[in-house]
Formats: sequence, C-alpha cells, structure tokens
Amino acid sequence: MKAVSCERGTLSVVDRPTPSPARGQLLLEVRRCGICGSDLHAKDHADELTDVMDEVGYPDFMRQDTPVVLGHEFVGEVAERGAGAPNEFRVGAPVVSFPMVRAAGGVHMTGLSPLAPGAYAEHVLAEASMSFVVPNGLDLDIAALTEPMAVALHAVRRSQIGKRDVAIVIGCGPVGLAVICHLKSRGVQTIVASDFSATRREMAARCGADVVVDPAVDSPYTAVDQSGVVTEAQQLFELAVGAMEKLRRVPGWSHLYRVADRLGAASPKRPVVFECVGVPGIIDGIIRAAPLQSRVVVVGVCMGTDHFRPAVANGKDIDLRFVFGYTPLEFRDTLHLLAEGKVDASSLVTGTVGLDGVARAFEVLGAAEAHAKILIDPRSDAVSP
Repeated sequence: MKAVSCERGTLSVVDRPTPSPARGQLLLEVRRCGICGSDLHAKDHADELTDVMDEVGYPDFMRQDTPVVLGHEFVGEVAERGAGAPNEFRVGAPVVSFPMVRAAGGVHMTGLSPLAPGAYAEHVLAEASMSFVVPNGLDLDIAALTEPMAVALHAVRRSQIGKRDVAIVIGCGPVGLAVICHLKSRGVQTIVASDFSATRREMAARCGADVVVDPAVDSPYTAVDQSGVVTEAQQLFELAVGAMEKLRRVPGWSHLYRVADRLGAASPKRPVVFECVGVPGIIDGIIRAAPLQSRVVVVGVCMGTDHFRPAVANGKDIDLRFVFGYTPLEFRDTLHLLAEGKVDASSLVTGTVGLDGVARAFEVLGAAEAHAKILIDPRSDAVSP
C-alpha cells in the first residue's frame, strides 16, 4: 500500500506492506484523514513532543529520526475483520475509530508512534472495541472530523459552561472553530471569538460566534455588555462590603447567604474563556486581561516552556483548567451529534489533497490563514488543496 512517511522533517510517499488485523481489530481502507495541528508540529519538532510524552509516561511516541506514518483523524471502510470482531463491522461499512491500537505488547497512539502507523495511507488498523459505524449516511468529510470535534466537546464539557454564560474563544484555528460549533449547539447565548486573521473571524461567524473581535483593535473581554462582571479588585471589595452591609440587617442573614451561594448569586458574573492558540504568552495575557473569577479552559497545547505569574491568577481568583483528548464516550457522542445534525462542523473543511499532495498541504497550512481543516483522500490525485 502507499503511505506518507515522515522522517527528519521530510514527508515522502512510500510503499509499505498492507497490515493484517489481529484478533479484535479491523483493517480500514482510508477514505479521509484530517491534518491536525499536532501533525504540523510533530513533523519538525517531534523530539520536543517525545520529551513531553516521556514525562507523562509514554516512551513510545514518535521521534525525529524514526519513520512514522502520521494521521489520527480518520474515517475508513472496513476492508477486513480480525477474528472476534463484531459482525456490525461488515466489509464496506464506513467506520471512525478512537486512535489507539494494540501493537508490540501494548496500546499505542495511532499516527503518533512508529508502533501504530496512522491514516496518511491507503489502509490503517483500528480496534473494533474503539470503533463506531458511521450512522445516518453522514458525509465522509464530516465523519473525518469526529476526532477533532471530540477534543472540542471534551473542552466544552470540562468548562461547565451554562447557556447564560459569556463564552470567549481566543484563537479561531480548527480547535477554536470546533469549540464554537459545540458552544452554539449547546445553546450558549453569547459567544465572542477573537483572532487577528479576518479570514478566521469570518469562519468563526459561520460556525456560530455572535461577536467577532480583532484583538489588535478591540478587547474580547469588553466586546459585549457584561453587567455584573468585576474587572478590578476595588470593585470586588466594594461588592463584598456593600452586600454585607445589607445582609447584616436581615435576621438569619447567613442562611440567606448560603442559599444565594448555592444558586451562584453570591459571586460576580464571570466569562468562560477558551484558550485555543497554544503559544507561549497566551495564558499570561489571558490571566492579566480577563475579569476577576474568570474560568479559563486551556485547550491549545503549547509545546514550549511558558511563563505566567501565579500571584496574578491568585489575586484575581482565576479558575484555570487544562484539557487534553476525550473519552471513548465523548468520541461516540461526537459522531452522533454530527450525524444527527445537532452540531454543524461543515465550515471547518476547506480543502482536500491526495497522498501526493500532503507535503504541499503542510506548506499551505504552515504559511496561510485561508484554511482550517485540510483532508487527505488517498483516492484523490489532487496535489494542492
């Protein structure tokens, strides 16, 4: 089979043996595979990622000097079932799969380890237990978005955002756009999107952002009316003392305070901020600029060393949450949200290439803002998205 191999920052089309499914596995004929931002980074900086993964306990991550077939955002058709794979995975059925596979005596990350070749190829292996038949005739382009959209669903769930909260999305690349799609689907009434790129701000509006902001011109934190939001410590002090002056006049005031606290009415309103950029300095900038008691969900993965001042976050009572990946249930639920039309992610797909066009697609994604998600179709002859 043909596949795209990555070694020492070079992408090349090579011939590899078609793998055979082990017990409980599926061999998929790849129909679409998305190019992820982590793939872009891994191409040239794999050893940085290897060091990070070593620290979290996964020593088999890809390395710069070891050939690897990338690709973990994929949909394929069942070409062969291994022994014990359920009959629901009939040959020809379209399937998406959680990108982990058993190999070499362990479980490995599909497309991010040389032990688990990914879907920049004509075929890829998947675990039947982690795979799901694509329902409702969902378009394969959209089905291929299941994995990145699951990342966004996990982030939105971890944010515990309510419909009446103000969501502020910093960065409107594929991750930020996916977050906006889920926020819109959940009925969040006010979504502010911030990006320096006019093209990406347009994409954000199409995905459901209510307000789009160029941060070079306006602050996303003041782009909408946020009555009750506290931006300075002095305001919080005044709120605390003023509220107690009134409450202490009421017999049994502490019981009233507890009820208000349980209902969320005892604290100032705060936005929920989604950091979807992942470059050094962004977290510090958000902590400095966001209102007091903001909840900040860090979705963007910063590969380098970063710095921020914890004392500022302490002083502003910032709730800082880091998120990564998704659960198998979130992956399954994402597929069905897409298939049932409850989440519209169609605006994310901006181009398609064949295997011979993967290197060019990496160049385009690394240098331009006109694209969000470029898909690989191994059957296509396109060499440019």
